[in-house]
Amino acid sequence: MDRKVDKSAKTKRPPAVPGGPANGRSASAERVRRHREKMKATGLKPVTIWVPEDYKSPEFRAEIRRQCLVLKNDPHERQILAEIEDWYDAEGWK
Repeated sequence: MDRKVDKSAKTKRPPAVPGGPANGRSASAERVRRHREKMKATGLKPVTIWVPEDYKSPEFRAEIRRQCLVLKNDPHERQILAEIEDWYDAEGWK
């Protein structure tokens, strides 16, 4: 049942555009790369948060409420929040 799939045609990058970046990246991809490098240099790490498309649905809201209520009186959660408060430093923030 295992079939070999020829991915070579799909994975090849298009040829470089004359006058564009030498590595074949588009101008927007290059801007994103520079932005990510700048953020990384300041100690930040990109995080992707996936949110369902139906985040306004009653079922999703009910699940969020359920999860919040589970955490409401959890001692471990209180400990984590207390530690965050101890570490928090608002100096320099606008």
